[in-house]
Amino acid sequence: MKFVRSQDLKPGMRLAKPIYNRNGVLLYERNSRITLPAITSIRNFGLIGIYILEPAEPVPPFTKEDLDFEQTQTVYMFKLKEIFDKIYKQAPIPITTELIDDTISRYGIFNQRLNFNQNLRSADDFIYKHAISTAILTALISQHVPMTNINKRALIASAFLCDFGYRFVPRPILEKGLNLTEDDSNTIQTALERGLTYLRQYQNEFDFMKNAFSIMEYYIYSDNLEKRFEYISEEFLKLSQILKVAETFDYRTAMSIGHEPESEIMAMKYLENSPEKYNEEIVSILAQCIHIIPAGASVDLSTKEKAVVLVENPTDYMKPLILRLSDNNFYDLSEPNVGRRIQIIDLMKTMDNRVEIDENTLKQFVADKRIIAITNKFRSKLQ
Repeated sequence: MKFVRSQDLKPGMRLAKPIYNRNGVLLYERNSRITLPAITSIRNFGLIGIYILEPAEPVPPFTKEDLDFEQTQTVYMFKLKEIFDKIYKQAPIPITTELIDDTISRYGIFNQRLNFNQNLRSADDFIYKHAISTAILTALISQHVPMTNINKRALIASAFLCDFGYRFVPRPILEKGLNLTEDDSNTIQTALERGLTYLRQYQNEFDFMKNAFSIMEYYIYSDNLEKRFEYISEEFLKLSQILKVAETFDYRTAMSIGHEPESEIMAMKYLENSPEKYNEEIVSILAQCIHIIPAGASVDLSTKEKAVVLVENPTDYMKPLILRLSDNNFYDLSEPNVGRRIQIIDLMKTMDNRVEIDENTLKQFVADKRIIAITNKFRSKLQ
């Protein structure tokens, strides 16, 4: 699989990922061979590029959940772009409630871990994709934190809208990704504050917007000792902390043309190692909402070897049951004597930043009675 810019597409190339229109209707299925009219459509669609399969490469595995997630993000992006265009023109933004309520219905009552697959971003669409991913993460976290319905809607609204000010950030800075200078960070901060002036006019447009504006205001000024509030209620403080954790996790794991993304493990370590900036309880809840090291993931070990995760550990994602490929043995990293000798260093990722799943290895070994007994024993211990 390789990424090809829209201007470099050629007829006959095969799609590695599906393409949807603004309503979520499938336009081009995976493994489709693109034609000249399709290339024109893709360019008109505003895509900076797409993933293409090599000539003999098989179609990569995608679960129905993965495909639904991509479809939802496409629909949300068009809706959010319409909202941002109206904010810029200082016009009413009626579909905001529709977008927020749909996010809550999909992810605010999600009763399992989500495969949080990232998508490729450019300076043109970063603002929308970042806001959408942040909103989805805040919705997932919100179901584990007591809050009123109006504040849940305020939280999701703040996630969608708080980064509107990125519209005023110069393109070269957006293309830098994580490689920002102090001047770059100051420019972004100024742009976000400018965005607040546009958002202020909507405080009374919806019943939740006054609370949402308070969350956004505290979040944007949270690192500015001169401007941030002297006092904020404990409830709004908690909501802004959720927003900050979700926003940072997404930003660090996002793909872009300008920089390599961090893995979920590296992003979680960054959050966990900065308790003064990121609420520890919220970071812990985030780890319960998404797959950090799922079953089937290929991982690099501290022993310079590779392994496949057989059973995910829901209480400590860094201590699953693994199969080390060098010796074909199982290791329960939650056992103290094992965990001291072997640690997971990082995830192996595919080019499009999905977790590399060794499904064939899993199928080959799960059928073995000994492995079934070991995995069942591990699950029982966790329960």
